[in-house]
Amino acid sequence: MSELKELVEKFIEIDDDLNEKIENALDENDELDDSFEDDNKEQLEQLGEIYHEIEHQVFHEEFIVVLNANSEDKEIVALIISEEDEEKEEFVIPVYTDEAEADEAIEVFKEQFGENEFICDKQIGNEIISDYAEDEGFIGLAINAPQWDFVIGGEDVHDCCE
Repeated sequence: MSELKELVEKFIEIDDDLNEKIENALDENDELDDSFEDDNKEQLEQLGEIYHEIEHQVFHEEFIVVLNANSEDKEIVALIISEEDEEKEEFVIPVYTDEAEADEAIEVFKEQFGENEFICDKQIGNEIISDYAEDEGFIGLAINAPQWDFVIGGEDVHDCCE
């Protein structure tokens, strides 16, 4: 399993746990007690640290991308995440950490998009981000979508020294 995949799984696990705690901590006005952040400070900090590591990993990671083989230019598959009535069409680019994840997604895409044929290619995270950075509707990368519900914002992906 890739280090990125492990980080994302850990992030999702902590995030799910915090969300459950939030649900249980909400009062009748749907507000959190002032002590919630203090009580969960360690988990919240850990979540931030893991997300920062993910930002770095995505920058350098070689991903599998799915292309629509029926289009003339073999376009990369994008997932629309905005509502139909919204002015701007927002989208994410699904990327995959391994072939098994990509194959699962292709099966879902075939169900959704009918007779399209799909092929896979490999690209580095920062290259994908830079290819779409100028598009106002581009949100970021969806890692192992639709199996996971994890999107990293395009503006968050970076490489820096600590």
